[in-house]
Amino acid sequence: MSDPNTAFSNASALANYAEKTARIVPGLHDLQTMAALLVAEHAPESANVLVIGAGGGMELKALAEAHSQWHFVGVDPSQPMLDLAAAALGPLAERVQLHHGYTDTAPTGPFDAATCLLTMHFVAVEERRSTLKEIHRRLQPGAPFVMAHLSFPQAPEERELWLSRYAAFAVASGVDPENARKAASAIGATLPLQSPEREEELLEEAGFTNVRLFYAGLAFRGWVARA
Repeated sequence: MSDPNTAFSNASALANYAEKTARIVPGLHDLQTMAALLVAEHAPESANVLVIGAGGGMELKALAEAHSQWHFVGVDPSQPMLDLAAAALGPLAERVQLHHGYTDTAPTGPFDAATCLLTMHFVAVEERRSTLKEIHRRLQPGAPFVMAHLSFPQAPEERELWLSRYAAFAVASGVDPENARKAASAIGATLPLQSPEREEELLEEAGFTNVRLFYAGLAFRGWVARA
């Protein structure tokens, strides 16, 4: 999991992607619903929305189904994941522009809102600040930004507890116990995880204001902020 380009570029990794993700992220579909509601609070009826980490298409599909007049730019560095998104979107794809690349090469907007779900925990800390700044730079003043990913206390004793809870939820959702244990171990060893407090600091350092926690699902956290 240390290299998302590798992890999301082969057939075995992409097989049943949506189903696998729902087994490890508590309340995944409700998280997507909440993201749509939070964007709608401050975005216009015909909003242009920037979606970072759009591969797979789950987030894009949920947002597009919730608001029929929204249009989207979906950004992802994995072409196979973007292909999966196009297939998942079906006729909704006519309102979506898929961009193969990273945030700094994405269209500049300005956008009325942005989301980034289950992606930022793959981004190295030194790159995360610049990625958040690139998102902020593409937003209208005051536009909402919704972000959610793995984030939990990083003190050694707590860190292991939260990783064990990640594995326990996966097992409770039907994941093989050994596979869940290995996944939790890989996450702890390779992902640049940050505490919730540090995540909020990074958002503020990138220029976002009114940073508020709106979602906590065991090892996952989600925030809404304004540009």
